[in-house]
Amino acid sequence: QVQLMESGGGSVQPGGSLRLSCEVSGYTYRSYSPYCMSWFRQAPGKEREGVAAIDTDGATTYGDSVTGRFTISQDNAKNTLYLQMNNLNTEDTAMYYCAAKSGYCYLKSPRFKVNLTWGQGTQVTVSS
Repeated sequence: QVQLMESGGGSVQPGGSLRLSCEVSGYTYRSYSPYCMSWFRQAPGKEREGVAAIDTDGATTYGDSVTGRFTISQDNAKNTLYLQMNNLNTEDTAMYYCAAKSGYCYLKSPRFKVNLTWGQGTQVTVSS
């Protein structure tokens, strides 16, 4: 089965950058088999929200609050997903989770996070 492991979280000042990584095991990339990799985040007292997603063909989708600041990418040869986070602000403070799901991405669908395979998360803290 697919297993995910996030890394790269930490503490940074407003305006700073971080790059998150998600190592994927138990899965071999197949271009003919649709698959969606994504990043979610959850802050204390808030719902888990979709941050970014990337389809098998490379098409990307971003949450409104991170568009223009975050970039999702994948290295299929290394079975690794990335999230480059730039111009961070305090509202970005949250636990960030890597997620995987068969099929194409529908990040903004209210039911997309159902039946996702989750990583354990990596903490991102933005403060002065």
